[in-house]
Amino acid sequence: MSEALDSLDFLGAVEGLPEQLSEAHARANDQLASTPLLSADEIRNIAVLGMGGSGISGDVLSAVASGALPVPVNVLKQIRVPGFVGPATLVFAVSYSGNTEETLSMASGALQAGARVVAISNGGELARLATEHGAIHVRAPEGYLPRAALGALIAPMFVCLGKIGMLEEVDDMLHGAVAQLGARRDECKPDVPPAKNVARELARRIGRTIPLIYGGGALGNVAAMRWKCDVNENAKAPAFWSMHPELDHNEICGWGQHGDVTRQVFTLLELRHSFEHERLEPRFAFTRSLIEEAVVQVLELRAAGANRLAQVLDLMYVGDWTSCYLALDNDVDPGPIDAITRLKEALAEEPSH
Repeated sequence: MSEALDSLDFLGAVEGLPEQLSEAHARANDQLASTPLLSADEIRNIAVLGMGGSGISGDVLSAVASGALPVPVNVLKQIRVPGFVGPATLVFAVSYSGNTEETLSMASGALQAGARVVAISNGGELARLATEHGAIHVRAPEGYLPRAALGALIAPMFVCLGKIGMLEEVDDMLHGAVAQLGARRDECKPDVPPAKNVARELARRIGRTIPLIYGGGALGNVAAMRWKCDVNENAKAPAFWSMHPELDHNEICGWGQHGDVTRQVFTLLELRHSFEHERLEPRFAFTRSLIEEAVVQVLELRAAGANRLAQVLDLMYVGDWTSCYLALDNDVDPGPIDAITRLKEALAEEPSH
């Protein structure tokens, strides 16, 4: 493995996530301390607008907080906002660059619909749009690649909901997550010997196989989705994800044929956490027994951490590290995302309608 391949110091960005989350937490507290916020009883639903690494911050919010919030959270990854978005909607428009086309389109629609918009970005057109319409803009810490800016984007939403009074113990939740990320980093960073490095060992075992990541419930689902995106963007390799219990109503049937092919190709990785519903364990066990002969191997990663946010970020963080090691083990630079860059350039040449 050659870290010299890492032209954008992506490993350095991954390593800094605990400090990034801590800084974003402090900055959001400072920025929102003197900002007039709406009252909780005015809100009937929450919508998070965002794509890619920014959009997944909304998935984290929904997975972690939906059980405690008195209103539903909808994560929108599209171009138009749906009809339910209106004056009783609290909207988080999230784009680290502030220039994501789809997010800007949705944010404009939300503002036109009279929604209460909180924009989270490091500037860009989204900041200008929010300022022009008198909406709240929370400036994220600067200097990160968008897909490595998860902590910078998560913290403002949690802090805002805490200050409104819709979510309790937000500061403790974020402090616990920072502590767990720091502990997990000590097991995954490059100077940890391979024999003791959790992420390097997972990357070694996955190797050239295609990871199929299964998570349990809301936390496991968003962690599995993040793993899939990490492998795609950082390792430039295919990966797939699904979640229990939904996969037990469809995907479980897909392992009845082609075992001679799939057992040469797929590694099943199960992401487990301590907040799973008790009825998920037998689903994991039975599904594993049914398909383990049709995959190369079955691996398991268990979350650590004191709360729901800590555990979901813990699982995702191991995926960040593992995907980088998968890249470097195969002489791939984890930083550039040329395919996405080329797509954006192609779209920029197309006339808008």
